[in-house]
Formats: sequence, structure tokens, C-alpha cells
Amino acid sequence: MKNNPIAIVTGAGGGIGHVIATTLAQHHWTVIVNDIDELQAQQTTKDICHNGGSASAIAGDIGNADIVADLFAAIAKDHKHAPELLVNNAAIQTWASLDELSVDDWQKTINTNLTGCFLMTKEFAKTAATGSSIINIGSGCNHLAFPALVDYTASKGGIEMFTKSTALELGPRGIRVNCIAPGAIATKRTAAETDDYNNNWANLTPLRRIGTPHDVANTLLLLIDDKASFITGQTINVDGGLFSRAIWPANY
Repeated sequence: MKNNPIAIVTGAGGGIGHVIATTLAQHHWTVIVNDIDELQAQQTTKDICHNGGSASAIAGDIGNADIVADLFAAIAKDHKHAPELLVNNAAIQTWASLDELSVDDWQKTINTNLTGCFLMTKEFAKTAATGSSIINIGSGCNHLAFPALVDYTASKGGIEMFTKSTALELGPRGIRVNCIAPGAIATKRTAAETDDYNNNWANLTPLRRIGTPHDVANTLLLLIDDKASFITGQTINVDGGLFSRAIWPANY
């Protein structure tokens, strides 16, 4: 790996993406911070640079093929070598039942979560060298259906199979592709979902706590390490055992 290798993190303006970006910077990665919100992308970049790291912000909608092409062109113009890590983290969701979900909301979610992952991966792979990695951020609903999250569940399930397909195609070129599927994670967004998000989910989690964005970022560090060089096409659940539990009759 080159000195100060380059990583791209989408959806890095807040939450898990922000922590992934800052963690990578602490481990001497040069981070390209992407977010659809330019102010948030700039803030993450400032946070990294303030702490002695190296980062630059390239805002834009990664569900748009032209914007993605421009993003990679800007990276090629500003840097001497191609990125060695892509973290497909950007995601949105709509809380709605099948009957309530609009076509526009369905398309926005699929476009950001799944099409964006496809477009970023396709462009990244054009110049990625042997030893490069792609990490897709999934969800517990990679495997299980979540209520009132029709679009989100469909997109995250697609990401798991996209991870497997791209791992097969890119493996001969020495590029690894893996997925991290977080469980209940404490962020500003999840805190707004219920009155007592932390305790509600901690009580259901075998480890009796919910996760943090650092749990996700630390797992990512493990997957991109050279010691994990024979791991590809896999989904790693970072959920404290939450989604390992089967539905079981209470009186069994």
C-alpha cells in the first residue's frame, strides 16, 4: 500500500460515514469526503484537517452517473495515484408501508442506496490497483424484512448480492469487496426514531448494548487490513448478535 493511500467515503457528512472518514484519516488515509449536503461534507473535512489528517470534500448525488464521473475526474486531477479504498455508505430511507410508499420515494431510495453503490463501484474499479478494497455498508435488513421500510429493505438486500457479484468479477484483478451490516447503532438519526431507542434495542441485543459508529469503523479497519487479504464477497454483521435470534414461542 502506498504512503497516505486514498479512500473515498460516501455519505460522510454525518453519522456512521463521518466516523468512518475520521477514523481512516487517523490511520493515515487521505480521505475524499462525499455527501449530497455540501456543508456537511465540508464540516467532516474540517474536522479531519483540524486533527492533523488529510481530506478534501467533493459533494454531490452519487445516484447521478454524470456527477460520479465528475467526482472521479476531480480525484484524478488532484492526486497522483488512484484511490485504493471505496466505502459505499450513502443511504436514505422512507418510513412508509407498501400502500403508503410513493413511487418517487421508492426511486430516490433505490437510486441513492443501490444505484449509487453500482455507479461508484463501476468507476472505482476502472483504475483500482491490485490490493484495493470496496466496503459496502448494509444493514440488518440485508437478511430480514423490516416493517415500514419497503424501499430501504429492498435496497440493502440488493447491496448484499451486489457485493457477492462484484467480488466474483473483481477478484481476479486483486480487488476485494465486502459488506458490513450494522445492527442497532446510536446516531442522531436513530435516536429520533423512538423515545428510548438505546434501551429498546439494547434489551433485544444479546450483548445488552447497542452499537456505535466506532464499532462499524473498527470492523472496516479489520476488513481492509492485509491480514484479511483472503476475505472477499462476505457480509459481516456488526449487531451484537441482534439478528442471529430466531423467532421462538415464549412457552417453548
